[in-house]
Amino acid sequence: MNSLLIRGGHLVDPAQNIDEPRDILIVDGRVAEVGAPGKLQSADKVVNALGLIVAPGLIDLHVHLREPGQTHKETIATGTAAAAAGGFTSVCAMPNTKPVNDSPAITRWMQDPERGAVVNVFPIAAATAGSAGEKLSDFAALCRAGAVAVSDDGKPILDDALMHEALATAARLGIPVIQHAEDTRLTASAPMHLGVTSFRLGLRGQPAEAEWKIVERDIRLAEMAGAQLHVAHISTREGLALVREAKQRGLKVSAEACPHYFLFTDENCADYDTRYKMNPPLRTAADRDALLHGLVDGTLDIIASDHAPHAKFEKFVEFDRAAFGITGLEIVVGATLTHLHRARKVPLKRIIELLSTNPARIVHLEGRGTLAPGAHADVTVLDPKKRWIYDLSKTLSKSRNAPYGGMEFYGKVMKTIVAGNIVFEA
Repeated sequence: MNSLLIRGGHLVDPAQNIDEPRDILIVDGRVAEVGAPGKLQSADKVVNALGLIVAPGLIDLHVHLREPGQTHKETIATGTAAAAAGGFTSVCAMPNTKPVNDSPAITRWMQDPERGAVVNVFPIAAATAGSAGEKLSDFAALCRAGAVAVSDDGKPILDDALMHEALATAARLGIPVIQHAEDTRLTASAPMHLGVTSFRLGLRGQPAEAEWKIVERDIRLAEMAGAQLHVAHISTREGLALVREAKQRGLKVSAEACPHYFLFTDENCADYDTRYKMNPPLRTAADRDALLHGLVDGTLDIIASDHAPHAKFEKFVEFDRAAFGITGLEIVVGATLTHLHRARKVPLKRIIELLSTNPARIVHLEGRGTLAPGAHADVTVLDPKKRWIYDLSKTLSKSRNAPYGGMEFYGKVMKTIVAGNIVFEA
């Protein structure tokens, strides 16, 4: 048997309601025992976690690994290396690959050990064939192949009847539908948020209603179908209010925030800086503040990176022509601990809920999001007080399209452990 003892750390495991010093014994990739400090037997290897936070492995529900088909941007090997550096032990990979992940063969291919993943990869399959929005993919076959959810992500399902069918089909299988809430009929050729800044720059803008009207419709359809709906990267205060009201009515609706939406606003685009071009676009200060409040009060369920790598030639061009999206796997922990835990005194228990417990619950990853005995031995070790500056030149991602270079954060990943194996050390 292979064993690892994590000794001296402060365990934060919301699923077990533990927030106190504990040692953890791992045997053959599973948590064997959780005990009081100094009470567990020795092991083949010992990790000293004194003064550090030990948490269930972090899970990113929204990552673009670009493989197959777009390896000039990222590969599963490089993307998961960046994930490990960011403290993530599992990532859920969106289906907008080339070809689109709408088949069991591609779903299985993404999980093949030959891809070189260093963390767990859980594919999210396309909801419609080719993400074309015309007919549903085979949800049941995709689930059997390992898909944990369905989504057309950047190509949202606009047809009401088809979206209802997708929700009803997913409900029968017990999986969520993840929707990028955007009415693309209102956003064509619009590279940023519609507001004062877009007017000043002379750029077309995406109105907030393009998001919240789809959120409103999807909640209504999910209620009719008795389905589980997850709203990806929500960005508007109106959309957030609709999610809050749906939760108060007991509907199975969840939503995610991304660091860039609570760090920046549309004013960051003022110099036509394409590092701040993303979809949904950066919104107003009022929207940013609403998202921060939603993270504190429990309306928002998770924080995801929406890691979207692009090659330099795709990003560093005119603002209108530049690709949407930024990388971000390596800064999620720092951004969250800095702006929620340090600045707003959000407890670490809530932080781990946002980054581990809740993502595991939403996509039904049994034995993850907790370090209870018998669980998968995926562990993230953090120093919540560590001050550091992000050096984008040293990213493990294949792409560098991010605005975080040179930013200072408090809270750093010290070790990432997957199935009892250390895959990253600071």
